[in-house]
Amino acid sequence: MNKKLVAITGAGISAESGIKTFRDSNGLWENHDIMEVASPQGWQKNQALVLEFYNQRRRQLHKVKPNKAHHILADLEQHFDIQVITQNIDDLHERAGSTNILHLHGELFKSRSSNNSNYIYEQKDDIKLGDKAEDDAQLRPHIVWFGEEVPLIPKAAEHIAKADIVLVIGTSMQVYPAAGLVNYISEKCQLIVINPDDTDYNFEKRAVHIKEKAVKGMEALYKVVLENKL
Repeated sequence: MNKKLVAITGAGISAESGIKTFRDSNGLWENHDIMEVASPQGWQKNQALVLEFYNQRRRQLHKVKPNKAHHILADLEQHFDIQVITQNIDDLHERAGSTNILHLHGELFKSRSSNNSNYIYEQKDDIKLGDKAEDDAQLRPHIVWFGEEVPLIPKAAEHIAKADIVLVIGTSMQVYPAAGLVNYISEKCQLIVINPDDTDYNFEKRAVHIKEKAVKGMEALYKVVLENKL
């Protein structure tokens, strides 16, 4: 029986496909104050701005492709029972071939009713003002905004608690509630972090830090797997 590997991925894995990380060094996202475009308050203040912001992100997503890190992670399903838990809203894991993906923060290629989160739809093109869900409410991006609950956190925690290996790729895991997921890693679990920056993890004997960007880090990890060292 294959070991259970849970991969937690963040902006760093998609950055090498050309998708900008959520926060630039100046705290802005694509030159917007994050609270203007990624909060319930921003939505109430200016729905047209929020819709156009995500429409632009959606158009960009059509133009980019999964990179080698995404593909290696998908290939690792030949060696492990893999669950991907991603903080990203793109579909690059799906396109690379990963089969078990949990999107903590929602999905850019989906929309939902602004009144009822159970009304969810496929959304590959723009959302316009006046586009309605079946409950006659304005459609909004199917994204978890700042200040909203992250409904899939309990399910993510269940996967991590059962993992033999937790692989963290391209995320500092500093933003809650996702940051709290590391608390569910069992004592017997191997922790591997791929991140070029220093992290706050307590690296004991069971933890490894590969200080590389996602692609180089995943190439190094795959070599270890092929050599039967993991």
